[in-house]
Amino acid sequence: MGYKQSIVRGAIFIIAAELVLTMNGVIIKLASDGLPNEMIVFFRNAFGLLSLMPIFAREGIAIIHTQKLHLHLVRGLCGVTAMYSLFFVLGNIQLANAMLLKATIPIFIPLVAFSWLKERISVVARLAIAIGFCGVFLILEPGTDFNWIMLIGLFSSAFASVSMVTIRKLSATEPAVRTVFYFAIIASLVSVIPLTWAWKTPTSFEWLLLMALGICSTVVQLLTTRGYASAPASQVGIFSYSSVIFGALIGWLFWKELWDVNSLIGAVFIIGAGFLTLRSRDKTVSVNE
Repeated sequence: MGYKQSIVRGAIFIIAAELVLTMNGVIIKLASDGLPNEMIVFFRNAFGLLSLMPIFAREGIAIIHTQKLHLHLVRGLCGVTAMYSLFFVLGNIQLANAMLLKATIPIFIPLVAFSWLKERISVVARLAIAIGFCGVFLILEPGTDFNWIMLIGLFSSAFASVSMVTIRKLSATEPAVRTVFYFAIIASLVSVIPLTWAWKTPTSFEWLLLMALGICSTVVQLLTTRGYASAPASQVGIFSYSSVIFGALIGWLFWKELWDVNSLIGAVFIIGAGFLTLRSRDKTVSVNE
């Protein structure tokens, strides 16, 4: 019963995170009209770090005491790499398609969890991964005018999956707040470098967008960290597919975006793969747990 409750709790956190993340996609698309990607990434991290200051004041210096700095570095570097890629994709293609590409993360997570954490992949989960990649094949539309932005979206998902599995590993000893705090510091330090060649003074409206992005993104980080700390990544990761639904609805409401046939069928394959993984009766077991 406890195991099932942890899955439900993790799912709730992940779904909530995906809803806020989709709203972030709206903010990024609006900000991308006038600001370079490098600035959006930096201010997302900088304002996110500032939003954590009240927590730092409450927790004190103890929040940065860790024996897992190497894992925080892996999580931070992979996370910020995924962020640059995803923000670029969000600014250049339909919101629905960007969310669909981001939803491929759960396809990569079991592979990363297997190779790193030795979490066993069940036969059903393997079938789900194969179906998911069939969906990816459809949305990439090989044989047509290949869209390299789509490939960058997959690149983002691969790095994000490593970041999320790292969260799972960190959760054994690190509180969620510490993991988010270290990510904010590392990502801010890394993303300040491109400002030397990409600075553009934001308008008042753009400042508001950047602040909102930073605050909401911190909420996403907290919710996601709690979600993946509640249950194995290969189990709750599939609930990130909820952003596909949110993205399609919001994209249609704000920009009248509609999927083409390939994207629609690809979405069915990818989401179907997620539900297939969910229905797997085999529990994923890590030798580290």
